[in-house]
Amino acid sequence: MNLEEICDNAKKGREYALLGNYDSSMVYYQGVIQQIHKQCHTLRDPAVIVRWLQVREELTEEYEQVKAIMGTLESFKTEKPNHIFTPQTEERPEDPVWPPPIPAELRNPVVVKWPSGVVQLQRKDCPALQHRGAGPAGPAGRGQAKSDRPGVRDARGIKPKDDKGKKGSGDAQEQDQKKFDGTGYDGDLVDSLERDIVSRNPNVHWDDIADLEDAKKLLKEAVVLPMWMPEFFKGIRRPWKGVLMVGPPGTGKTLLAKAVATECGTTFFNVSSSTLNSKYRGESEKLVRLLFEMARFYAPTTIFIDEIDSICGRRGTSDEHEASRRVKSELLIQMDGVGGSLENDDPSKMVMVLAATNFPWDIDEALRRRLEKRIYIPLPAAVGRVELLKINLRELELAADIDLDLIAEMTEGYSGSDITTVCRDASMVAMRRRIQGLTPEEIRALSKDELQMPVTMEDFTLTLKKVSKSVSAADLEKYVAWMGEFGSV
Repeated sequence: MNLEEICDNAKKGREYALLGNYDSSMVYYQGVIQQIHKQCHTLRDPAVIVRWLQVREELTEEYEQVKAIMGTLESFKTEKPNHIFTPQTEERPEDPVWPPPIPAELRNPVVVKWPSGVVQLQRKDCPALQHRGAGPAGPAGRGQAKSDRPGVRDARGIKPKDDKGKKGSGDAQEQDQKKFDGTGYDGDLVDSLERDIVSRNPNVHWDDIADLEDAKKLLKEAVVLPMWMPEFFKGIRRPWKGVLMVGPPGTGKTLLAKAVATECGTTFFNVSSSTLNSKYRGESEKLVRLLFEMARFYAPTTIFIDEIDSICGRRGTSDEHEASRRVKSELLIQMDGVGGSLENDDPSKMVMVLAATNFPWDIDEALRRRLEKRIYIPLPAAVGRVELLKINLRELELAADIDLDLIAEMTEGYSGSDITTVCRDASMVAMRRRIQGLTPEEIRALSKDELQMPVTMEDFTLTLKKVSKSVSAADLEKYVAWMGEFGSV
């Protein structure tokens, strides 16, 4: 078993699917999925294992789509539409005027949409397929090697009867085969939460975040390691069901959540207060319950709630509304049911709540208890500030007099967002000097090379005189005091 054999089997599975030989295609897909599963057991590098698992997931989706095509074709054989006339036993003379009806398999061809065009595939028992050449002859099929064609995606050209909110087969191709059954819930509520699933890659990696090693280590332990070592994370070692990130604004809490979505491979829900609030009585509580039902269905799942103090503030205050209290109660009930029993915990069914806040002292006590890990995201240290400067300036040309260590000392007390603002402003100083005093026509006539000037130390000195830090010493003392009382790193 080697990489070449796995690639060859995957290629054959896709080619048979394109030719309409779905039985052989499914055999090859099943074989290559099992080969990848065995290959993962022989690897030791976690990063390589994650990439192999992503490939297996994509091939599994293609396998399910080919399986769905076969199911659709079988339904053509078994179902007998009422409007088609059933011939009697005795022969009837042919109608001299009207032609015979078109067979059902030719009225509903299976359609596969490629990025560069549309290819129509008919049933494999259709006579037209017997005279077809080596592959489909659609707009993208002529003159193209079979191995260069993309993998089979959603090949059902029929719009399901029970689909709501989908217009045509183009949108159906975007949907995963694993679809949450919203029976018993309002379809609009299900659709609104489906939109909050991060389907595209946020493209933020651990290396893009400077410093914060403790936070990265905890998030890897809470989300990644249970996927890699499910036998270890059982019983008392069950995964953490709640992590709260506390710290001043602009220190990278939301960026860490995006890195979790990119690196961990779990289904990621990005939830805000607007997602869970509704003007109709009782609907907000239904949204909270539906959110956790969907999270358990798509498990392993991470639910990220930014600014959680706006959703679940302290109960019992004078300005608390009745509807807000019901939403908080439902959220607490659902979070208590996430972890499950101690004996039957399964990391593959894990649902972790990842929350962030700038006001931890406003969070309800019961929610604080459910967020088992409470970690402080501090202002960047000197080493972290140097890393931040390198990350922000990696696309710019720097002058020889740039001293990043000196700039890091000058930015002591600045948050990560403040340092990004300093770098952005410093990169504009040279351009401002170049266009000063020029007319609009002269500015438009400037070439790109004239504006691509290196950033100098003087540019940073001028910028730091204008851009001040956004976090005060009094605020930092409040965070340190709260973490000293309630922290759980």
